[in-house]
Amino acid sequence: MANPVIPRVKLGNQGLEVSKLGYGCMGLTGIYNNPVSEEDGISIIKYAFEKGITFFDTADVYGSTKNEVLVGKALKQLPRENVQLATKFGIVMIDGKMDAKGTPEYVRKCCEASLKRLDVEYIDLYYQHRVDTTVPIEETIGELKKLVEEGKIKYIGLSEASVDTIRRAHAVHPITAVQLEWSLWTRDIEESIVPVCRELGIGIVPYGPLGGGFFSGKAVVESLPENSSLVSLPRFKGENLEKNKIFYTQVANLAKKHGCTPGQLALAWVLHQGDDVIPIPGTTKAKNLDENIGSLNVELSQQDLEEIVGSLPVDEVAGLRIYESMYHKSWIFADTPQK
Repeated sequence: MANPVIPRVKLGNQGLEVSKLGYGCMGLTGIYNNPVSEEDGISIIKYAFEKGITFFDTADVYGSTKNEVLVGKALKQLPRENVQLATKFGIVMIDGKMDAKGTPEYVRKCCEASLKRLDVEYIDLYYQHRVDTTVPIEETIGELKKLVEEGKIKYIGLSEASVDTIRRAHAVHPITAVQLEWSLWTRDIEESIVPVCRELGIGIVPYGPLGGGFFSGKAVVESLPENSSLVSLPRFKGENLEKNKIFYTQVANLAKKHGCTPGQLALAWVLHQGDDVIPIPGTTKAKNLDENIGSLNVELSQQDLEEIVGSLPVDEVAGLRIYESMYHKSWIFADTPQK
Protein backbone atom coordinates (compact mmCIF):
# COMPACT_ATOMS: atom_id res chain seq x y z
CA MET A 1 0.00 0.00 0.00
CA ALA A 2 1.58 3.26 -1.13
CA ASN A 3 2.13 6.03 1.38
CA PRO A 4 -0.49 8.74 0.92
CA VAL A 5 0.05 12.45 1.24
CA ILE A 6 -0.86 13.10 4.86
CA PRO A 7 -3.63 15.69 4.98
CA ARG A 8 -3.49 18.77 7.19
CA VAL A 9 -6.35 19.38 9.61
CA LYS A 10 -7.33 21.86 12.29
CA LEU A 11 -6.83 20.60 15.83
CA GLY A 12 -9.47 22.49 17.77
CA ASN A 13 -10.83 25.83 16.62
CA GLN A 14 -8.06 28.04 18.04
CA GLY A 15 -5.90 27.94 14.89
CA LEU A 16 -3.52 25.00 15.42
CA GLU A 17 -3.04 22.99 12.22
CA VAL A 18 -1.40 19.56 12.33
CA SER A 19 -0.88 16.45 10.24
CA LYS A 20 -3.92 14.13 10.40
CA LEU A 21 -1.64 11.47 11.88
CA GLY A 22 0.72 12.37 14.70
CA TYR A 23 3.71 10.56 16.17
CA GLY A 24 3.97 9.55 19.83
CA CYS A 25 7.60 9.75 20.97
CA MET A 26 7.28 7.93 24.31
CA GLY A 27 8.61 4.57 23.10
CA LEU A 28 11.90 6.06 21.93
CA THR A 29 13.16 6.08 25.52
CA GLY A 30 11.52 2.90 26.73
CA ILE A 31 8.20 2.26 28.55
CA TYR A 32 6.72 -0.19 26.02
CA ASN A 33 10.05 -1.47 24.76
CA ASN A 34 13.80 -1.12 25.04
CA PRO A 35 15.07 2.44 24.47
CA VAL A 36 16.61 3.17 21.09
CA SER A 37 19.93 4.93 20.60
CA GLU A 38 19.92 8.69 20.27
CA GLU A 39 20.98 8.32 16.63
CA ASP A 40 18.11 5.96 15.84
CA GLY A 41 15.62 8.09 17.73
CA ILE A 42 16.56 11.22 15.81
CA SER A 43 16.53 9.23 12.58
CA ILE A 44 12.95 7.98 12.95
CA ILE A 45 11.65 11.43 13.93
CA LYS A 46 13.26 12.85 10.80
CA TYR A 47 11.86 9.95 8.77
CA ALA A 48 8.36 10.63 10.10
CA PHE A 49 8.70 14.29 9.13
CA GLU A 50 9.87 13.37 5.64
CA LYS A 51 6.77 11.19 5.29
CA GLY A 52 4.51 14.13 6.16
CA ILE A 53 4.02 13.77 9.92
CA THR A 54 4.56 17.15 11.59
CA PHE A 55 2.80 16.64 14.94
CA PHE A 56 5.13 15.17 17.58
CA ASP A 57 4.08 14.28 21.12
CA THR A 58 6.40 13.93 24.13
CA ALA A 59 6.26 14.59 27.90
CA ASP A 60 8.55 15.58 30.73
CA VAL A 61 8.29 12.13 32.37
CA TYR A 62 9.08 9.96 29.37
CA GLY A 63 12.42 8.28 29.90
CA SER A 64 12.99 10.36 33.05
CA THR A 65 13.13 13.58 30.96
CA LYS A 66 15.41 12.00 28.32
CA ASN A 67 12.63 11.94 25.75
CA GLU A 68 12.34 15.71 25.56
CA VAL A 69 16.11 16.02 25.13
CA LEU A 70 16.04 13.52 22.28
CA VAL A 71 13.09 15.19 20.58
CA GLY A 72 14.76 18.57 20.96
CA LYS A 73 17.90 17.33 19.23
CA ALA A 74 15.82 15.95 16.37
CA LEU A 75 13.97 19.25 15.99
CA LYS A 76 17.27 21.02 15.47
CA GLN A 77 17.51 19.14 12.17
CA LEU A 78 13.99 20.11 11.06
CA PRO A 79 12.38 23.44 10.13
CA ARG A 80 10.89 24.44 13.48
CA GLU A 81 8.11 26.52 11.93
CA ASN A 82 6.80 23.41 10.15
CA VAL A 83 6.67 21.24 13.28
CA GLN A 84 3.87 21.15 15.85
CA LEU A 85 5.45 20.15 19.15
CA ALA A 86 3.36 18.88 22.04
CA THR A 87 4.65 18.09 25.50
CA LYS A 88 3.13 17.62 28.94
CA PHE A 89 3.60 18.32 32.63
CA GLY A 90 1.92 17.24 35.83
CA ILE A 91 2.96 13.68 36.70
CA VAL A 92 5.08 13.26 39.82
CA MET A 93 6.32 10.20 41.72
CA ILE A 94 5.34 9.83 45.38
CA ASP A 95 6.45 6.74 47.31
CA GLY A 96 7.02 4.84 44.09
CA LYS A 97 3.58 5.61 42.67
CA MET A 98 2.48 8.18 40.15
CA ASP A 99 0.52 11.21 41.25
CA ALA A 100 -0.44 14.53 39.69
CA LYS A 101 0.54 18.09 40.52
CA GLY A 102 -1.04 21.22 39.09
CA THR A 103 -0.16 24.17 41.29
CA PRO A 104 0.64 27.39 39.42
CA GLU A 105 4.23 27.35 40.68
CA TYR A 106 4.73 23.80 39.44
CA VAL A 107 3.16 24.60 36.06
CA ARG A 108 5.67 27.38 35.45
CA LYS A 109 8.62 25.40 36.76
CA CYS A 110 7.79 22.47 34.44
CA CYS A 111 7.31 24.69 31.41
CA GLU A 112 10.65 26.42 31.90
CA ALA A 113 12.37 23.04 32.34
CA SER A 114 10.76 21.58 29.20
CA LEU A 115 11.71 24.61 27.13
CA LYS A 116 15.30 24.14 28.27
CA ARG A 117 15.42 20.38 27.60
CA LEU A 118 13.74 20.75 24.21
CA ASP A 119 15.95 23.78 23.50
CA VAL A 120 13.07 25.67 21.90
CA GLU A 121 11.64 29.13 22.40
CA TYR A 122 8.03 27.97 22.56
CA ILE A 123 5.88 24.83 22.85
CA ASP A 124 3.02 24.57 20.37
CA LEU A 125 0.67 22.50 22.56
CA TYR A 126 1.22 22.15 26.30
CA TYR A 127 -0.91 19.57 28.11
CA GLN A 128 -1.66 18.98 31.74
CA HIS A 129 -0.67 15.30 31.60
CA ARG A 130 -2.99 14.28 34.42
CA VAL A 131 -5.41 16.39 36.42
CA ASP A 132 -4.45 17.27 39.99
CA THR A 133 -7.60 16.43 41.94
CA THR A 134 -6.51 18.67 44.84
CA VAL A 135 -6.09 21.93 42.89
CA PRO A 136 -8.98 23.83 41.27
CA ILE A 137 -8.53 23.59 37.50
CA GLU A 138 -9.00 27.37 37.28
CA GLU A 139 -5.68 27.88 39.10
CA THR A 140 -3.78 25.51 36.81
CA ILE A 141 -5.25 26.96 33.61
CA GLY A 142 -4.76 30.49 34.92
CA GLU A 143 -1.01 29.94 35.00
CA LEU A 144 -1.05 28.27 31.59
CA LYS A 145 -2.91 31.30 30.26
CA LYS A 146 -0.07 33.50 31.51
CA LEU A 147 2.44 31.29 29.69
CA VAL A 148 0.42 31.75 26.48
CA GLU A 149 0.44 35.52 26.98
CA GLU A 150 4.22 35.38 27.47
CA GLY A 151 4.67 33.41 24.23
CA LYS A 152 6.17 30.37 25.92
CA ILE A 153 3.32 28.13 24.83
CA LYS A 154 0.82 28.63 22.00
CA TYR A 155 -2.05 26.32 22.88
CA ILE A 156 -3.32 24.52 25.98
CA GLY A 157 -4.38 20.88 26.29
CA LEU A 158 -5.73 18.50 28.93
CA SER A 159 -5.42 14.74 29.32
CA GLU A 160 -7.84 12.31 31.00
CA ALA A 161 -10.04 15.15 32.29
CA SER A 162 -13.74 14.93 33.14
CA VAL A 163 -16.50 16.82 31.34
CA ASP A 164 -16.78 19.27 34.26
CA THR A 165 -13.01 19.83 34.33
CA ILE A 166 -12.93 20.45 30.58
CA ARG A 167 -15.79 22.95 30.75
CA ARG A 168 -14.29 24.85 33.69
CA ALA A 169 -10.84 24.93 32.11
CA HIS A 170 -12.24 26.13 28.79
CA ALA A 171 -14.01 28.99 30.58
CA VAL A 172 -10.64 30.31 31.82
CA HIS A 173 -8.80 29.93 28.49
CA PRO A 174 -9.80 28.05 25.33
CA ILE A 175 -8.62 24.45 25.41
CA THR A 176 -7.26 23.33 22.04
CA ALA A 177 -7.05 19.56 22.56
CA VAL A 178 -7.94 16.79 24.98
CA GLN A 179 -5.77 13.68 24.93
CA LEU A 180 -7.30 10.38 26.01
CA GLU A 181 -7.01 6.71 25.29
CA TRP A 182 -9.28 5.79 22.36
CA SER A 183 -9.10 2.56 20.43
CA LEU A 184 -11.24 -0.40 19.42
CA TRP A 185 -11.10 -1.78 22.94
CA THR A 186 -11.23 1.53 24.87
CA ARG A 187 -14.28 3.57 23.90
CA ASP A 188 -15.49 5.00 27.21
CA ILE A 189 -14.96 8.58 26.01
CA GLU A 190 -17.62 8.34 23.33
CA GLU A 191 -20.70 9.04 25.44
CA SER A 192 -19.61 12.19 27.24
CA ILE A 193 -16.07 13.42 26.49
CA VAL A 194 -16.29 13.42 22.69
CA PRO A 195 -19.61 15.32 22.61
CA VAL A 196 -18.40 18.06 24.97
CA CYS A 197 -15.16 18.48 23.00
CA ARG A 198 -17.15 18.92 19.80
CA GLU A 199 -19.56 21.32 21.47
CA LEU A 200 -16.64 23.50 22.61
CA GLY A 201 -14.51 23.16 19.46
CA ILE A 202 -11.77 21.13 21.15
CA GLY A 203 -9.69 18.65 19.16
CA ILE A 204 -9.32 15.03 20.29
CA VAL A 205 -5.91 13.33 20.41
CA PRO A 206 -6.19 9.58 21.02
CA TYR A 207 -3.19 7.88 22.56
CA GLY A 208 -2.93 4.10 22.40
CA PRO A 209 -4.96 3.91 19.15
CA LEU A 210 -3.51 0.45 18.51
CA GLY A 211 -4.28 -0.74 22.03
CA GLY A 212 -0.63 -0.61 23.10
CA GLY A 213 0.32 -2.57 19.98
CA PHE A 214 -2.30 -5.27 20.61
CA PHE A 215 -4.08 -4.72 17.29
CA SER A 216 -0.83 -4.66 15.37
CA GLY A 217 -0.16 -8.15 16.71
CA LYS A 218 2.58 -7.21 19.14
CA ALA A 219 1.03 -8.96 22.11
CA VAL A 220 -0.34 -11.83 20.07
CA VAL A 221 2.40 -12.91 17.70
CA GLU A 222 5.43 -11.45 19.45
CA SER A 223 6.78 -11.77 22.97
CA LEU A 224 6.82 -8.57 24.99
CA PRO A 225 10.12 -7.42 26.49
CA GLU A 226 10.24 -8.13 30.23
CA ASN A 227 10.81 -4.44 30.92
CA SER A 228 7.75 -3.38 28.91
CA SER A 229 5.07 -1.64 30.96
CA LEU A 230 2.50 -3.60 28.97
CA VAL A 231 3.24 -6.80 30.86
CA SER A 232 1.77 -5.22 34.01
CA LEU A 233 -1.45 -4.05 32.37
CA PRO A 234 -4.46 -6.25 33.13
CA ARG A 235 -5.44 -6.74 29.48
CA PHE A 236 -2.01 -8.16 28.66
CA LYS A 237 -1.79 -10.60 31.55
CA GLY A 238 -2.47 -14.33 31.65
CA GLU A 239 -6.08 -15.34 31.31
CA ASN A 240 -7.18 -11.86 30.25
CA LEU A 241 -4.76 -11.88 27.34
CA GLU A 242 -5.93 -15.31 26.25
CA LYS A 243 -9.54 -14.12 26.28
CA ASN A 244 -8.68 -10.93 24.40
CA LYS A 245 -6.85 -12.73 21.60
CA ILE A 246 -10.19 -13.57 20.03
CA PHE A 247 -10.66 -9.89 19.25
CA TYR A 248 -7.35 -9.72 17.46
CA THR A 249 -8.38 -12.68 15.32
CA GLN A 250 -11.69 -11.02 14.45
CA VAL A 251 -9.97 -7.76 13.48
CA ALA A 252 -7.40 -9.71 11.46
CA ASN A 253 -10.18 -11.41 9.51
CA LEU A 254 -11.84 -8.08 8.77
CA ALA A 255 -8.47 -6.61 7.72
CA LYS A 256 -8.17 -9.25 4.99
CA LYS A 257 -11.51 -8.09 3.63
CA HIS A 258 -10.20 -4.53 3.38
CA GLY A 259 -6.80 -5.48 2.00
CA CYS A 260 -4.83 -4.12 4.92
CA THR A 261 -3.11 -5.29 8.10
CA PRO A 262 -4.98 -5.63 11.42
CA GLY A 263 -3.10 -2.65 12.80
CA GLN A 264 -4.04 -0.52 9.80
CA LEU A 265 -7.69 -1.43 10.18
CA ALA A 266 -7.66 -0.57 13.90
CA LEU A 267 -5.91 2.75 13.26
CA ALA A 268 -8.15 3.54 10.28
CA TRP A 269 -11.16 3.04 12.54
CA VAL A 270 -9.83 5.73 14.90
CA LEU A 271 -8.95 8.04 12.00
CA HIS A 272 -12.50 7.70 10.66
CA GLN A 273 -14.03 8.99 13.91
CA GLY A 274 -13.78 12.55 12.58
CA ASP A 275 -11.52 15.24 11.14
CA ASP A 276 -11.06 16.54 14.69
CA VAL A 277 -9.49 13.23 15.79
CA ILE A 278 -5.68 13.07 15.52
CA PRO A 279 -4.24 9.77 16.80
CA ILE A 280 -0.59 9.62 17.85
CA PRO A 281 0.66 6.04 17.48
CA GLY A 282 4.29 5.49 18.34
CA THR A 283 6.88 3.11 16.99
CA THR A 284 10.65 2.74 16.90
CA LYS A 285 10.76 1.10 13.45
CA ALA A 286 10.44 2.75 10.04
CA LYS A 287 8.52 -0.22 8.60
CA ASN A 288 5.88 0.12 11.34
CA LEU A 289 5.69 3.86 10.72
CA ASP A 290 5.06 3.18 7.03
CA GLU A 291 2.34 0.72 7.99
CA ASN A 292 0.70 3.30 10.25
CA ILE A 293 0.77 5.91 7.51
CA GLY A 294 -0.77 3.36 5.17
CA SER A 295 -3.87 3.32 7.39
CA LEU A 296 -4.77 6.69 5.87
CA ASN A 297 -5.44 4.85 2.60
CA VAL A 298 -7.95 2.47 4.15
CA GLU A 299 -11.45 3.59 3.21
CA LEU A 300 -14.26 2.58 5.55
CA SER A 301 -17.98 3.18 5.10
CA GLN A 302 -20.34 3.73 8.01
CA GLN A 303 -21.40 0.12 7.61
CA ASP A 304 -17.76 -0.98 7.76
CA LEU A 305 -17.20 1.03 10.95
CA GLU A 306 -20.22 -0.55 12.58
CA GLU A 307 -19.10 -4.01 11.51
CA ILE A 308 -15.68 -3.45 13.07
CA VAL A 309 -17.21 -2.22 16.34
CA GLY A 310 -19.58 -5.20 16.34
CA SER A 311 -16.62 -7.56 16.12
CA LEU A 312 -15.21 -6.21 19.37
CA PRO A 313 -17.88 -5.55 22.02
CA VAL A 314 -16.07 -3.55 24.69
CA ASP A 315 -18.09 -5.09 27.51
CA GLU A 316 -16.43 -8.41 26.67
CA VAL A 317 -12.86 -7.06 26.85
CA ALA A 318 -11.06 -8.77 29.75
CA GLY A 319 -9.20 -6.48 32.16
CA LEU A 320 -9.04 -2.77 32.97
CA ARG A 321 -7.18 -0.46 30.62
CA ILE A 322 -4.86 0.73 33.39
CA TYR A 323 -3.10 -0.95 36.27
CA GLU A 324 -4.77 0.77 39.23
CA SER A 325 -2.05 -0.01 41.77
CA MET A 326 0.42 2.15 39.81
CA TYR A 327 -1.45 5.27 40.86
CA HIS A 328 -2.28 6.95 44.14
CA LYS A 329 -5.78 7.67 42.82
CA SER A 330 -7.76 7.12 39.66
CA TRP A 331 -7.17 9.73 36.97
CA ILE A 332 -9.85 8.55 34.59
CA PHE A 333 -12.10 11.54 33.81
CA ALA A 334 -10.65 13.36 36.81
CA ASP A 335 -12.44 16.20 38.60
CA THR A 336 -10.93 19.04 40.61
CA PRO A 337 -12.27 20.94 43.64
CA GLN A 338 -14.41 24.02 43.07
CA LYS A 339 -12.49 27.26 43.36
